[in-house]
Amino acid sequence: MPRVRFTANIQRQLSCPESDSPGDTVHAVLEGVWSRNPKARGYVLDDQGVVRKHVTIFVNGVPIRDREKLSDAVDADAEIDVMQALSGG
Repeated sequence: MPRVRFTANIQRQLSCPESDSPGDTVHAVLEGVWSRNPKARGYVLDDQGVVRKHVTIFVNGVPIRDREKLSDAVDADAEIDVMQALSGG
């Protein structure tokens, strides 16, 4: 089952323990996480359901391509990392 992890900087803002959630797309897996932790959804997605600009999601170390529908495929043993994007110079 895919494992979802939130980085420490997100953990400082709200409790998002590491968890397993079934699904074959990023959307399906995260819906399982949101059902147990609805506050996390609002931190990661905007009111249109799109990944917020300050958030990045990786599947097995590769950034997702579909930030709108979260349709990227995930394997049963995938690791999904949700992190706050950094910017600046």
